[in-house]
Amino acid sequence: MDKNPSPVEDNRFREATVQEEVPRLANTTPLISPRPAPELNTSPLHGLWALTKRDLKKWFTNPYQLLITLIQPAVWLGLFGKALNFGSFISSTGASASAQNMILFNTFGTTSYFSFLACGMLASIILFTASFSGMSVVFDRRFGFLNKALSTPVGRGAVVMAKVFQSVGRSLSQAAIVLAIAVVLGMDTANFTILGVAGAFLFLFLMSMGLSSLFVMLALKSSNWQTQMAIINLLNLPLLFASNSLFPTTIMPSWLQAVVKVNPVSYSNDGVRQLLLGSPGFNALWFDYAYLFGFAAFFSIVGIVLSWRLLSK
Repeated sequence: MDKNPSPVEDNRFREATVQEEVPRLANTTPLISPRPAPELNTSPLHGLWALTKRDLKKWFTNPYQLLITLIQPAVWLGLFGKALNFGSFISSTGASASAQNMILFNTFGTTSYFSFLACGMLASIILFTASFSGMSVVFDRRFGFLNKALSTPVGRGAVVMAKVFQSVGRSLSQAAIVLAIAVVLGMDTANFTILGVAGAFLFLFLMSMGLSSLFVMLALKSSNWQTQMAIINLLNLPLLFASNSLFPTTIMPSWLQAVVKVNPVSYSNDGVRQLLLGSPGFNALWFDYAYLFGFAAFFSIVGIVLSWRLLSK
């Protein structure tokens, strides 16, 4: 009768079995090399695009926000633009049709006040959209995303410019929709050309760059959305009414004309009306471009420099 092996003998048997199996498994089982870690893309452009795309995606996935931002210029065009019929005012004086058109052209640079106002609405939608670009910085700080972005290799300047570029993208998209609405409602398109429309949107691009950089710069240290809203209300209405968006500069008092001539919104309106309506401008096109380019470059550079000092976790 066989006796059961002792615990010592049983352990020796297991050790011998393991020593025999390990070499065999080593010869038969292929070695799997670990997967290399993905390389970290530290390019400034990559970080800039990633942050810009994030903000644009939040906007495109919220159609109600787009609809609400288009209501105001549509109401101004449909109600204010059509209700304020300067042609009927002049015709009530007994002036002939040719004299009426001459008076309108000498006043507005076009025979249609609605067309004059439509070009001003392009600048106004840029202004109001750019004024809210700083709010994104405030909410990112409050919800903790800004701390995460600053912990990455992305530079602080890229964080600021991402906010600027997403605002520019939103502004130009909305301006294109407003222009389409104006054309449907009766804007004069006799002077429209492909180059003219492209040149007009270049004016809007430069204006949006400068204003977005300005409002983002003002929000770099702000953590209270009420403070930022107060800054928006303090600046956007004076920028709108102290410009030639709603009325020509020639009918304004002399002290206000001096303010209009330093307002970047006025230079955008002047260039857009020259290109889309063929209106005579108070400046040459190259001067309007140069003024807005300097405006956009100055505030973009100042915003990046201030981000190195003010933008912190």
